[in-house]
Amino acid sequence: MNNLTLRQLRYFEALSRHGHFGRAADACAISQPALSVQIKELEENLGTPLFERGPRQVRLTAFGEDWALRVRDILRSVDELGEMARAARTGFVGRLRIGVIPTIAPYLLPDLIGRLAQAHAELDVHIRETVTPRLIEELGNGQIDTAIVALPLSEPGLEEVPLFDEGLMLVRPIKDAERPVPSPDALREMRLLMLEEGHCFRDQALSFCNLQSALAREGLDGSSLSTLVQMVGAGIGVTLIPEMAVPVEIRSAPVAIARFAEPQPKRTVGMIWRKTNPLAGQLRQVADLVQQVGLALPKVP
Repeated sequence: MNNLTLRQLRYFEALSRHGHFGRAADACAISQPALSVQIKELEENLGTPLFERGPRQVRLTAFGEDWALRVRDILRSVDELGEMARAARTGFVGRLRIGVIPTIAPYLLPDLIGRLAQAHAELDVHIRETVTPRLIEELGNGQIDTAIVALPLSEPGLEEVPLFDEGLMLVRPIKDAERPVPSPDALREMRLLMLEEGHCFRDQALSFCNLQSALAREGLDGSSLSTLVQMVGAGIGVTLIPEMAVPVEIRSAPVAIARFAEPQPKRTVGMIWRKTNPLAGQLRQVADLVQQVGLALPKVP
């Protein structure tokens, strides 16, 4: 096998991830014909096809799937070599790729980005907002450096750093503001609006109500906390949101916020990164900033 290049491996990884030449080319910042040429040369060097080409998408062959696992390991190791060099320098410089789940990103990031800019002006911060399972996958593939999520996750290859706890608040129509706060048992009998499958906050809400996802009522899922709060304001039901979301989400909806009786439901916000990441020391500095921002967020009376 001759002329196998790191660039070709990155092009292969992008195409295997996107399953589409156009999207993969955009991700690699090259033209689609140039990407096609590189992939074709790679397959010729290997002597076997890596992709099954269809009219609208491409799929990995059986060999391609096995090869993709090794390629991701190689690219992750190469990235970590670069991170070792970054860690050896004085200060915290270069690109920092942070993943954040959607139930944290809009409420924590505005202050956090400002703090990062003040503390580490030389950092080039890239933000990736998506659900926890995808962030775990992207951490494993080396696509992001760290992620801000709800803990615990108990992933063997990841370092978990708890940073702060926050309560889960009840959101109900404004007309119900003076009513007693329902217990978890009573909440199960109400029309409970939740985030769609894939959001860890959905799982936390179900756990508090002692509900299984399969038993949750159909047709009451939302794609964002904003959608859920607006639905509550329209009188459709009730929902739970994290305390950090309250100041933002209740501004434009006729809803009432209430705390549950003790023991109150809560979630732990923390950061995760690969245990092998040489930038662990610098990432702990970022974790300290995240903790400061989180603890300074407004509290609901």
